[in-house]
Amino acid sequence: MGGPGDPPEGTPEGSPGGGEDEYRSVVFDESFVRAARLQEFSAQERMADHAPAVRRRAPMRRGLSRQALVLVLLIAVAFGTAIYMGVRHPYQTPANSGPPAEPLRMTVIPLAPQGEVPGATDPEYLYAHSPAAQFRIGAEGIPLPPARRTAHFSDSQVTNALSIAKDYIVRSALYPEVLTGEQIRPVRVLLDPDQLDQFDQSFGHPAADGRHAPTGWLVRFDASQAELADRKVRVQGTLQAAETDSATLEVTADHTFVYALRAAEAGEKAGEASLFTVRRELHFRFDREDLRLRQAQLVVSYVQAGPLSCAEDSTNRLHPLLAGQTAKEGGPAGTDPYATGGATALCGSLAVGSQPKV
Repeated sequence: MGGPGDPPEGTPEGSPGGGEDEYRSVVFDESFVRAARLQEFSAQERMADHAPAVRRRAPMRRGLSRQALVLVLLIAVAFGTAIYMGVRHPYQTPANSGPPAEPLRMTVIPLAPQGEVPGATDPEYLYAHSPAAQFRIGAEGIPLPPARRTAHFSDSQVTNALSIAKDYIVRSALYPEVLTGEQIRPVRVLLDPDQLDQFDQSFGHPAADGRHAPTGWLVRFDASQAELADRKVRVQGTLQAAETDSATLEVTADHTFVYALRAAEAGEKAGEASLFTVRRELHFRFDREDLRLRQAQLVVSYVQAGPLSCAEDSTNRLHPLLAGQTAKEGGPAGTDPYATGGATALCGSLAVGSQPKV
């Protein structure tokens, strides 16, 4: 047999240690015996002719230890995670994202009445005797049309674009807290991040430059002059979706909103209500990232509103003419035809037929 040595699995428990152990070379535990490369045949086996006294055993196959298996598993998991993060990095630019959103181009045109604004104590009476008699109430007047897939967008994507556009219209023209000027966040959260700076500048520093008028983004009245006489705003209009290119959907919205208003403070006809009409044509654009995040790019806003006085600035808030009032003399400052911005000094005349017949 081979020379003496320590058992493969260490010194047996209870056996004395140290070099002075005189029996160290002749005491073997079970693990040492199992690990021996040579094994003596039994007496019966040695009785056979020419049988050797010993036989060589195959080396013991030792499996990987538990610690080694865990280490291999951890390395495999780390390697797989590295590959996954390289393919699907959470911060990489989406492959389908389009170019940066364009700035919003807006036009707000006040419509001046040709005479005294008609009024009545009952808003329902005014609605019934106006062109808005058949209009629906609130969001019901903004129905979604049937969605039809385009060459590069599915039915569900077109429906999503129409739904986001409707949500923006409802929040920007029907939310009472937006109409009174108390809130702007319900509208802001729906915008593409590329347009937020323009939006914030419009409300921080309003300007009649075709780019930074709050009334181009949403409808809001001067709460110190007027308040809602009826929260059941009448609405009628259309939504249409079309593909502009393989990466962009465009939604066009054209709606007329009719509000019943009365004076916020006591006056000669404080108890009477009058109707105020806003026509909004909005153009939205959506890339696939906008659809995924439920946000919109508002690129065109064309607004006509009245009865208003052309002498009043409608950039920041609308100042409605109420029951019994007439338009003030004068108009906006002259328009510079050499200016490169949008037309800012526009005013129209409110047709007599658009007012209630009382």
